[in-house]
Amino acid sequence: MLQIHHLDKHFGTVRAVDDVSLQIPNGQMVGVIGRSGAGKSTLLRLINRLAEPTGGSITFEGQEVSTLKGRDLMAWRARCSMIFQQFNLVNRLDVITNVLLGRLNYHGFLDSMLKRFSLAERAMAIYALDRLDMAQTALQRADTLSGGQQQRVAIARALMQEPRILLADEPIASLDPRNAAVVMDALRAINKEEGITVVCNLHTLDTARAYCDRIIGMQAGRVVFDGTPDSLTTDAAREIYGVDGLDEALSESVTSSSLGSPDDGAEPRRAAVA
Repeated sequence: MLQIHHLDKHFGTVRAVDDVSLQIPNGQMVGVIGRSGAGKSTLLRLINRLAEPTGGSITFEGQEVSTLKGRDLMAWRARCSMIFQQFNLVNRLDVITNVLLGRLNYHGFLDSMLKRFSLAERAMAIYALDRLDMAQTALQRADTLSGGQQQRVAIARALMQEPRILLADEPIASLDPRNAAVVMDALRAINKEEGITVVCNLHTLDTARAYCDRIIGMQAGRVVFDGTPDSLTTDAAREIYGVDGLDEALSESVTSSSLGSPDDGAEPRRAAVA
């Protein structure tokens, strides 16, 4: 279980995360929603230790995460992998090498740059790409892929870390609805089939309701809602987004039903990601 106790992150006088306490059981898929600046991304960066907390603590299965350093911190970032809105691929490298870079914490930077990966790791990378319907792109340069394809490669790279927790920071914010649905379907399949905990920052209510077991709403750095999708009423949503932000949160829906004909260079989605 991931346990967050009275977590704070201050930037000067700004409380980006303000006294947040949460318990996230293993295998849960959690959507974190709220307006821009609500503290969603900062919360994920604190969990991954890309940012240092001002106060409070983070523990996972009894291990104190918020004080880890050196090799122990690298090991935590492997167990708690993260994907980003911007994909963060190396454009000049081919897809399979980008995926193999997920083994960085196991090899070190030099070995990774020299592509010193075992045959077992290469097979593992092809399997990760195949389950995301991307194996056919293995030898393409990353910058030849569409946005939706690049995000799926980023997910495959994260899986190479063999994580227990997968953090997704606005993974569909820059994607069209069809590609967004493909990415969300992939994250949900990984969560359900492998039992990996997924914590995903999302902009729209409908996407969170369609894909997540639990929804956490944040406003001004604080948790103002924590419950099931069914319990997220209009009044609760209004508290999270405010009256002027609620319409925007409801304006875009990303679900499997939004899949149409392929576009943006993406392949037709499989019935399931297995």
